[in-house]
Amino acid sequence: MEIRKKTELEFIIVMASLMSLVALAIDALLPAITDISKTIQVVSPKNNQLFITMIFLGLGSGQLISGPLSDSFGRKPVIYVGFIVFAFASFICVSATSLETMIVGRLLQGIGLSAPRTISIAMVRDRFSGNQMAKVMSFIVVIFILVPVVAPAIGKLMLDNYGWRSIFYSQLIFGLFTMIWVWKRQPETLKKEHRKTFKLALFVEGTKEFLKHKQAIIFTLFSGFITGSFMVYLSASQLIFEQQYNLKEEFPYIFAGLAISVGFATFLNGKFVVKLGMLKLVTIFTLLFTAIPLLYICFFYGEQNPSIYMLILFFGLQFFALGFLFGNTRALAMEPIGHIAGIGAAINGFTSTIMAVPIATFIGSYLVKTALPLFIGFFICGLISLLLIGFLKFNNKKSSAI
Repeated sequence: MEIRKKTELEFIIVMASLMSLVALAIDALLPAITDISKTIQVVSPKNNQLFITMIFLGLGSGQLISGPLSDSFGRKPVIYVGFIVFAFASFICVSATSLETMIVGRLLQGIGLSAPRTISIAMVRDRFSGNQMAKVMSFIVVIFILVPVVAPAIGKLMLDNYGWRSIFYSQLIFGLFTMIWVWKRQPETLKKEHRKTFKLALFVEGTKEFLKHKQAIIFTLFSGFITGSFMVYLSASQLIFEQQYNLKEEFPYIFAGLAISVGFATFLNGKFVVKLGMLKLVTIFTLLFTAIPLLYICFFYGEQNPSIYMLILFFGLQFFALGFLFGNTRALAMEPIGHIAGIGAAINGFTSTIMAVPIATFIGSYLVKTALPLFIGFFICGLISLLLIGFLKFNNKKSSAI
């Protein structure tokens, strides 16, 4: 039993490390965005958000390749290939002298990172299901959240001492260490007898199977709206805190504090999900996720930004609710499609990310003088998510009655 617990703990840490490559590539760069913009001569500050949205676009599209490949060739080989693509893209970013080159590099970084991000979820589904999967996912996300807590501070430290290019090099070092750990310590989770022969029709067949499951579809769409609203914060947090509030030096620490609220909620989720169930928790905290921005809108509509303490309070409450949604919605989407975990994770990740990018870009375009548009975006995305849950519950009752 003790050996099993140690093995499970190491599995959780390895999966969290794979996911953390994505967080590191995004969050460590946030304090350096202004400096990078000056180096590559970005004219409009709004274009700075492309550093974030482009990597998400790559993440979304890359999953359509890495997921199906992992169902055929195994999880680990595809992760290695993804890291090689990421490493190549990182060198493009380091040598970039224009916005266009940096966008290409960030897009390719996302495509490369789509492999560890998607396949780590498929590996969790290979080993676990139901509320146990949600519990394991919660603990993985808790560790994963530690990266956004420390990444901006590390990024700021490296920026001040070694320049913004050193941030990209640090990501490569962390990624190489993680790849060696996976190679030496993590067994392949997809047995050979469960692998599917690779063919072009594999993805088409997987998509048809995915579309048979209403729960997978509903919570994939749900993830798209929730991720989209949060992506606005990721891409615009530097603008809000550094430009609207003039808190450039304090920004990494504010970002870290807010990330802790997500991590704490995710930790609690791991404790509660087995007792209450995923769907009940998602329903409760989607209501909270929708109510908090509504209060903000009522208090501050047509006003200037509130004090920084008031803004942090609302952000903290919002992200606490979010901590109960991330792992559970992904687990709910994956629950009925364990037999096509690789393709299922790819479709789920691709759809939610491709939805999230235009949502984030649209809402982000209104974030000029105040943070209000972000909370309006939170409210609308939360309201649509509530309607999706209601639709699913209505369909389930209808099916039971027949």
